[in-house]
Amino acid sequence: MEKLIATRDAFGEVLVELGERYENLVVLTADLAESTRTYKFANRFPNRFFNIGIAEQNMMGIAAGLASCGKIVVASSFAIFASGRAWEQVRYSICHSYLNVKIVATHGGISVGEDGSSHQAAEDISLMRTIPGMRVLVPADAAETKKAVEVAVETEGPFYIRLGRPKVPLIFEDELPFQLGKGYKLTEGSDVTIFACGIMLSQALEAEKNLRKEGIRSQVINMSTIKPIDRQIIIEAAKTTGAIVTAEEHQVIGGLGSAVSEVLSENIPTPLERVGLRDRFGESGKPQKLFEKYGLTAGHIEEAVKKVLRRK
Repeated sequence: MEKLIATRDAFGEVLVELGERYENLVVLTADLAESTRTYKFANRFPNRFFNIGIAEQNMMGIAAGLASCGKIVVASSFAIFASGRAWEQVRYSICHSYLNVKIVATHGGISVGEDGSSHQAAEDISLMRTIPGMRVLVPADAAETKKAVEVAVETEGPFYIRLGRPKVPLIFEDELPFQLGKGYKLTEGSDVTIFACGIMLSQALEAEKNLRKEGIRSQVINMSTIKPIDRQIIIEAAKTTGAIVTAEEHQVIGGLGSAVSEVLSENIPTPLERVGLRDRFGESGKPQKLFEKYGLTAGHIEEAVKKVLRRK
């Protein structure tokens, strides 16, 4: 039976580990310590934890101030609030001065489920990716989440890390390779390349297994760093397979699919199909039902692969 762990749970655990290691690490929340799992850090290091209340814009300003005084700051909230409500403060207060703030946003995408469209961020990667100096990470499972948060804390400058609400399959072991700005090939194939991030990586791996039974060989690449994007692995994939599919729990505009298409168009134009939300808001419902309705399942990735192969 596959092991299921929420990436937000892994975040709470690694925060405590990093708090032991870095005495200048402080954590901020916007009245969501339970949901973001930052309460674990609060319990262990109460003097380095600050609940700013339901005031995300203020939280980002305070984060910038603390960072300007030499602190490593982790500011956490739901993705819809961290990226949307506080965007101006993130741009001006944090990124414009290249301050050492790590924005770790939980509850990204439509897998938030029953909370509905008001709490489902499907534009956050695009919003954060466009800000100069911001690095954007979307880890796929609990093990990769711990690595991503650790790398962010150890690397100077602003980060946006997008995590989810539901429990997701554990894909990697703790010793998984993780390097900022690098994509990692998980399967070999010469017919098509599937780039995926976050919760969609497990869907991509399932699609790869199903396609293999039909004689279609897919190489699946984990692209957990959206910015800076791994240009080399994209170009190599285009040369090797000549057909690309991207899969993300995000609008197809501005996220992983857009980042990959930019590299392809500038270097090696290649047939591309993007799996993601198509200019639509989410809605309340069970995550799996929403994935089926909005085209985010392994089956939809398989359809995209067959479509792109016809264009090859």
